[in-house]
Amino acid sequence: MTDQADGGYDRRQTLKCMLWAGSGVLWTVAGGVPSSRLIGFAKAADAGFSFVQMSDCHIGFSKPANPDARATLDAAIDKIVAMPGAPAFMIHTGDITHTAQPQQFDDALEMIKRAKLDVHYAPGEHDILDAATRDAYLARFGKGAGGGWYSFDHGGVHFVSLVNVVDLKKNGLGSLGPEQLEWLEDDLEGKTASTPIVLFAHIPLWMVAPEWGWGTEDSAQALAYLKRFGSVTVLNGHIHQLMQKLEGNVTFHTARSTAFPQPAPGTAPSPGPKVVPAGELRKWLGVREVAYTVTPTELAVADTDLA
Repeated sequence: MTDQADGGYDRRQTLKCMLWAGSGVLWTVAGGVPSSRLIGFAKAADAGFSFVQMSDCHIGFSKPANPDARATLDAAIDKIVAMPGAPAFMIHTGDITHTAQPQQFDDALEMIKRAKLDVHYAPGEHDILDAATRDAYLARFGKGAGGGWYSFDHGGVHFVSLVNVVDLKKNGLGSLGPEQLEWLEDDLEGKTASTPIVLFAHIPLWMVAPEWGWGTEDSAQALAYLKRFGSVTVLNGHIHQLMQKLEGNVTFHTARSTAFPQPAPGTAPSPGPKVVPAGELRKWLGVREVAYTVTPTELAVADTDLA
Protein backbone atom coordinates (compact mmCIF):
# COMPACT_ATOMS: atom_id res chain seq x y z
CA MET A 1 0.00 0.00 0.00
CA THR A 2 1.30 3.47 -0.82
CA ASP A 3 1.63 5.75 2.19
CA GLN A 4 0.70 9.44 2.38
CA ALA A 5 4.26 10.57 1.92
CA ASP A 6 4.16 9.05 -1.55
CA GLY A 7 0.87 10.74 -2.39
CA GLY A 8 -1.23 7.67 -1.69
CA TYR A 9 -4.17 7.02 0.61
CA ASP A 10 -3.94 6.68 4.38
CA ARG A 11 -5.64 3.37 5.18
CA ARG A 12 -7.67 4.70 8.09
CA GLN A 13 -8.98 7.53 5.90
CA THR A 14 -9.64 5.26 2.94
CA LEU A 15 -11.35 2.29 4.61
CA LYS A 16 -14.85 3.45 5.43
CA CYS A 17 -17.15 0.48 5.99
CA MET A 18 -20.73 0.35 4.73
CA LEU A 19 -23.25 -2.49 4.57
CA TRP A 20 -25.85 -2.77 1.81
CA ALA A 21 -27.93 -5.78 2.78
CA GLY A 22 -29.38 -7.75 -0.07
CA SER A 23 -27.15 -6.22 -2.74
CA GLY A 24 -24.26 -7.55 -4.77
CA VAL A 25 -20.67 -6.41 -4.47
CA LEU A 26 -17.63 -6.27 -6.69
CA TRP A 27 -14.60 -6.06 -4.39
CA THR A 28 -11.49 -4.36 -5.70
CA VAL A 29 -7.89 -4.01 -4.56
CA ALA A 30 -6.10 -0.82 -5.52
CA GLY A 31 -2.62 -0.01 -4.25
CA GLY A 32 -3.07 -2.82 -1.76
CA VAL A 33 -6.37 -1.48 -0.40
CA PRO A 34 -9.56 -3.56 -0.86
CA SER A 35 -12.61 -1.68 -2.12
CA SER A 36 -15.86 -2.46 -3.88
CA ARG A 37 -18.79 -1.45 -6.06
CA LEU A 38 -22.28 -2.82 -6.33
CA ILE A 39 -22.62 -5.72 -8.73
CA GLY A 40 -24.45 -4.52 -11.82
CA PHE A 41 -22.73 -1.13 -11.71
CA ALA A 42 -19.11 -2.28 -11.90
CA LYS A 43 -17.49 -2.30 -15.32
CA ALA A 44 -15.40 -5.31 -16.20
CA ALA A 45 -12.86 -3.10 -17.92
CA ASP A 46 -12.03 -1.43 -14.59
CA ALA A 47 -10.97 -4.66 -12.92
CA GLY A 48 -7.78 -6.63 -13.44
CA PHE A 49 -9.50 -9.78 -12.20
CA SER A 50 -12.34 -10.84 -9.96
CA PHE A 51 -13.08 -13.89 -7.86
CA VAL A 52 -16.09 -15.31 -6.05
CA GLN A 53 -16.45 -16.38 -2.43
CA MET A 54 -18.94 -19.10 -1.51
CA SER A 55 -19.36 -20.68 1.92
CA ASP A 56 -21.29 -23.17 4.03
CA CYS A 57 -23.27 -25.11 1.42
CA HIS A 58 -23.98 -27.95 3.88
CA ILE A 59 -24.97 -30.45 1.18
CA GLY A 60 -26.85 -33.19 3.03
CA PHE A 61 -28.67 -30.76 5.34
CA SER A 62 -32.47 -31.12 5.14
CA LYS A 63 -33.86 -29.82 8.44
CA PRO A 64 -36.64 -27.21 8.85
CA ALA A 65 -34.21 -24.27 8.52
CA ASN A 66 -33.80 -25.37 4.87
CA PRO A 67 -35.33 -28.64 3.68
CA ASP A 68 -33.40 -28.45 0.39
CA ALA A 69 -29.84 -27.11 0.67
CA ARG A 70 -29.16 -28.39 -2.84
CA ALA A 71 -31.74 -26.02 -4.33
CA THR A 72 -30.23 -22.98 -2.64
CA LEU A 73 -26.72 -24.01 -3.71
CA ASP A 74 -28.06 -24.18 -7.26
CA ALA A 75 -29.52 -20.69 -6.83
CA ALA A 76 -26.15 -19.44 -5.61
CA ILE A 77 -24.43 -20.90 -8.66
CA ASP A 78 -27.05 -19.24 -10.86
CA LYS A 79 -26.03 -15.90 -9.30
CA ILE A 80 -22.38 -16.61 -10.06
CA VAL A 81 -23.05 -17.61 -13.64
CA ALA A 82 -25.03 -14.39 -14.13
CA MET A 83 -22.33 -12.08 -12.72
CA PRO A 84 -21.03 -9.49 -15.17
CA GLY A 85 -17.59 -10.32 -16.47
CA ALA A 86 -15.84 -13.61 -15.90
CA PRO A 87 -14.43 -14.24 -12.40
CA ALA A 88 -10.94 -15.75 -12.51
CA PHE A 89 -11.70 -18.34 -9.82
CA MET A 90 -13.78 -19.14 -6.75
CA ILE A 91 -12.78 -19.58 -3.12
CA HIS A 92 -14.93 -21.76 -0.87
CA THR A 93 -14.59 -21.15 2.87
CA GLY A 94 -15.78 -24.51 4.11
CA ASP A 95 -18.63 -26.73 5.20
CA ILE A 96 -19.15 -27.92 1.67
CA THR A 97 -21.08 -30.83 3.18
CA HIS A 98 -23.06 -31.38 6.35
CA THR A 99 -21.78 -34.79 7.48
CA ALA A 100 -18.74 -35.39 5.23
CA GLN A 101 -20.26 -38.38 3.45
CA PRO A 102 -18.50 -39.38 0.20
CA GLN A 103 -21.73 -38.94 -1.79
CA GLN A 104 -22.21 -35.45 -0.31
CA PHE A 105 -18.67 -34.52 -1.37
CA ASP A 106 -19.24 -35.87 -4.86
CA ASP A 107 -22.64 -34.22 -5.26
CA ALA A 108 -21.32 -30.84 -4.09
CA LEU A 109 -18.34 -31.10 -6.42
CA GLU A 110 -20.57 -31.79 -9.42
CA MET A 111 -22.90 -28.92 -8.53
CA ILE A 112 -20.10 -26.40 -8.05
CA LYS A 113 -18.57 -27.43 -11.37
CA ARG A 114 -21.53 -25.80 -13.07
CA ALA A 115 -19.96 -22.42 -12.29
CA LYS A 116 -17.10 -23.41 -14.64
CA LEU A 117 -14.50 -21.82 -12.37
CA ASP A 118 -11.27 -23.00 -10.81
CA VAL A 119 -12.06 -23.39 -7.09
CA HIS A 120 -9.74 -22.98 -4.10
CA TYR A 121 -11.12 -24.58 -0.94
CA ALA A 122 -10.61 -24.25 2.81
CA PRO A 123 -12.33 -26.99 4.86
CA GLY A 124 -15.02 -26.57 7.47
CA GLU A 125 -15.51 -28.68 10.58
CA HIS A 126 -18.41 -30.44 8.84
CA ASP A 127 -16.00 -31.52 6.07
CA ILE A 128 -13.30 -33.02 8.31
CA LEU A 129 -14.70 -35.11 11.14
CA ASP A 130 -11.87 -37.63 11.51
CA ALA A 131 -8.86 -39.06 9.65
CA ALA A 132 -11.02 -40.87 7.09
CA THR A 133 -13.12 -37.83 6.16
CA ARG A 134 -9.97 -35.70 6.09
CA ASP A 135 -8.49 -38.01 3.47
CA ALA A 136 -11.76 -37.99 1.51
CA TYR A 137 -11.86 -34.19 1.61
CA LEU A 138 -8.23 -33.77 0.53
CA ALA A 139 -8.64 -36.26 -2.31
CA ARG A 140 -11.38 -34.10 -3.83
CA PHE A 141 -10.62 -30.56 -2.71
CA GLY A 142 -7.07 -30.47 -1.33
CA LYS A 143 -5.28 -29.56 -4.59
CA GLY A 144 -2.25 -31.54 -3.43
CA ALA A 145 -1.88 -29.57 -0.20
CA GLY A 146 -0.06 -31.75 2.33
CA GLY A 147 -1.81 -30.49 5.46
CA GLY A 148 -4.71 -28.90 3.64
CA TRP A 149 -3.22 -25.40 3.80
CA TYR A 150 -1.55 -23.77 0.80
CA SER A 151 -1.00 -20.44 -0.95
CA PHE A 152 -1.03 -19.08 -4.49
CA ASP A 153 -0.53 -15.78 -6.30
CA HIS A 154 -2.83 -14.16 -8.80
CA GLY A 155 -2.57 -10.74 -10.40
CA GLY A 156 -0.19 -9.36 -7.78
CA VAL A 157 -2.24 -10.57 -4.80
CA HIS A 158 -1.01 -13.36 -2.48
CA PHE A 159 -3.75 -15.75 -1.34
CA VAL A 160 -3.40 -18.08 1.65
CA SER A 161 -5.84 -20.88 2.47
CA LEU A 162 -5.68 -21.93 6.13
CA VAL A 163 -7.14 -24.88 8.05
CA ASN A 164 -8.50 -24.07 11.53
CA VAL A 165 -11.08 -26.84 11.97
CA VAL A 166 -9.04 -29.97 12.76
CA ASP A 167 -7.99 -29.50 16.39
CA LEU A 168 -10.94 -27.59 17.84
CA LYS A 169 -10.52 -26.09 21.30
CA LYS A 170 -12.86 -25.07 24.13
CA ASN A 171 -16.41 -24.35 22.90
CA GLY A 172 -15.31 -25.35 19.41
CA LEU A 173 -12.82 -22.54 18.90
CA GLY A 174 -10.69 -22.95 15.81
CA SER A 175 -6.98 -23.72 15.95
CA LEU A 176 -4.16 -23.41 13.42
CA GLY A 177 -1.47 -25.28 15.34
CA PRO A 178 2.34 -24.87 15.46
CA GLU A 179 3.07 -26.66 12.17
CA GLN A 180 0.72 -24.50 10.14
CA LEU A 181 1.82 -21.31 11.88
CA GLU A 182 5.46 -22.10 11.09
CA TRP A 183 4.49 -22.76 7.48
CA LEU A 184 2.61 -19.44 7.31
CA GLU A 185 5.59 -17.51 8.63
CA ASP A 186 7.84 -19.11 6.03
CA ASP A 187 5.28 -18.58 3.27
CA LEU A 188 5.06 -14.83 3.94
CA GLU A 189 8.78 -14.30 4.45
CA GLY A 190 9.61 -13.64 0.80
CA LYS A 191 6.72 -11.24 0.18
CA THR A 192 7.25 -7.49 0.12
CA ALA A 193 5.28 -5.33 2.56
CA SER A 194 3.35 -3.79 -0.33
CA THR A 195 1.96 -7.16 -1.47
CA PRO A 196 -1.82 -7.34 -0.88
CA ILE A 197 -2.58 -10.44 1.22
CA VAL A 198 -5.87 -12.34 1.26
CA LEU A 199 -6.27 -15.05 3.90
CA PHE A 200 -9.25 -17.36 3.84
CA ALA A 201 -10.31 -20.03 6.31
CA HIS A 202 -13.54 -21.41 7.69
CA ILE A 203 -13.73 -20.20 11.31
CA PRO A 204 -13.20 -16.44 11.80
CA LEU A 205 -9.69 -15.33 12.70
CA TRP A 206 -11.08 -12.75 15.13
CA MET A 207 -13.06 -13.45 18.28
CA VAL A 208 -16.62 -12.88 17.13
CA ALA A 209 -18.18 -14.93 19.96
CA PRO A 210 -15.71 -17.20 21.78
CA GLU A 211 -18.48 -18.67 23.95
CA TRP A 212 -19.95 -20.06 20.72
CA GLY A 213 -16.63 -21.14 19.27
CA TRP A 214 -16.72 -18.28 16.77
CA GLY A 215 -13.03 -17.44 16.75
CA THR A 216 -9.58 -19.03 16.40
CA GLU A 217 -7.56 -19.60 19.58
CA ASP A 218 -4.10 -18.93 18.12
CA SER A 219 -5.06 -16.41 15.44
CA ALA A 220 -3.10 -13.63 17.18
CA GLN A 221 0.16 -15.36 16.29
CA ALA A 222 -0.87 -15.69 12.66
CA LEU A 223 -1.89 -12.04 12.49
CA ALA A 224 1.44 -11.00 14.04
CA TYR A 225 3.17 -12.29 10.90
CA LEU A 226 1.00 -9.90 8.87
CA LYS A 227 1.72 -6.64 10.70
CA ARG A 228 4.32 -5.49 8.19
CA PHE A 229 1.93 -5.71 5.23
CA GLY A 230 0.03 -2.64 4.12
CA SER A 231 -3.15 -4.49 3.21
CA VAL A 232 -4.49 -7.74 4.63
CA THR A 233 -8.01 -9.03 3.97
CA VAL A 234 -9.37 -12.05 5.87
CA LEU A 235 -12.40 -13.92 4.50
CA ASN A 236 -14.23 -16.52 6.61
CA GLY A 237 -17.45 -18.49 6.77
CA HIS A 238 -18.82 -20.61 9.64
CA ILE A 239 -21.18 -18.09 11.27
CA HIS A 240 -23.59 -17.85 8.30
CA GLN A 241 -24.02 -14.08 8.51
CA LEU A 242 -22.29 -10.84 7.55
CA MET A 243 -19.93 -9.28 10.05
CA GLN A 244 -16.91 -7.09 9.46
CA LYS A 245 -14.11 -5.56 11.46
CA LEU A 246 -11.13 -3.28 10.79
CA GLU A 247 -8.12 -3.81 13.05
CA GLY A 248 -4.94 -1.98 12.09
CA ASN A 249 -3.94 -3.16 8.64
CA VAL A 250 -6.40 -6.07 8.61
CA THR A 251 -10.00 -6.11 7.41
CA PHE A 252 -12.07 -9.11 8.48
CA HIS A 253 -15.22 -10.21 6.65
CA THR A 254 -17.47 -13.16 7.38
CA ALA A 255 -19.83 -14.56 4.73
CA ARG A 256 -23.36 -15.75 4.38
CA SER A 257 -24.14 -19.43 3.90
CA THR A 258 -25.91 -20.85 0.86
CA ALA A 259 -27.81 -23.24 3.15
CA PHE A 260 -29.28 -21.61 6.28
CA PRO A 261 -28.77 -18.61 8.58
CA GLN A 262 -27.56 -18.67 12.18
CA PRO A 263 -28.57 -16.30 15.00
CA ALA A 264 -26.51 -13.25 15.85
CA PRO A 265 -24.41 -13.61 19.03
CA GLY A 266 -26.44 -12.91 22.13
CA THR A 267 -29.82 -13.41 20.45
CA ALA A 268 -30.14 -17.14 21.11
CA PRO A 269 -28.93 -19.65 23.74
CA SER A 270 -26.53 -21.25 21.26
CA PRO A 271 -25.53 -21.21 17.59
CA GLY A 272 -27.27 -23.46 15.09
CA PRO A 273 -29.68 -23.40 12.16
CA LYS A 274 -32.06 -20.46 12.40
CA VAL A 275 -35.59 -21.02 11.11
CA VAL A 276 -37.02 -18.06 9.21
CA PRO A 277 -40.27 -17.84 7.21
CA ALA A 278 -39.90 -19.98 4.10
CA GLY A 279 -40.53 -17.05 1.80
CA GLU A 280 -37.69 -15.08 3.41
CA LEU A 281 -35.01 -17.77 3.49
CA ARG A 282 -33.12 -16.67 0.40
CA LYS A 283 -32.79 -13.13 1.75
CA TRP A 284 -30.52 -14.61 4.44
CA LEU A 285 -28.32 -16.57 2.01
CA GLY A 286 -25.84 -15.35 -0.56
CA VAL A 287 -22.49 -15.17 -2.34
CA ARG A 288 -19.75 -12.56 -2.74
CA GLU A 289 -17.64 -11.32 -5.64
CA VAL A 290 -14.20 -9.75 -5.18
CA ALA A 291 -12.05 -8.03 -7.80
CA TYR A 292 -8.67 -6.42 -8.36
CA THR A 293 -8.65 -2.99 -9.99
CA VAL A 294 -6.22 -0.13 -10.50
CA THR A 295 -8.75 2.53 -9.47
CA PRO A 296 -8.90 3.44 -5.74
CA THR A 297 -12.37 3.72 -4.22
CA GLU A 298 -13.78 3.54 -0.71
CA LEU A 299 -14.52 0.21 0.95
CA ALA A 300 -18.19 -0.77 0.84
CA VAL A 301 -19.02 -4.32 1.85
CA ALA A 302 -22.14 -5.91 0.40
CA ASP A 303 -23.21 -9.35 -0.77
CA THR A 304 -25.67 -10.89 -3.19
CA ASP A 305 -28.55 -12.66 -1.47
CA LEU A 306 -30.41 -15.48 -3.21
CA ALA A 307 -33.85 -13.85 -3.19
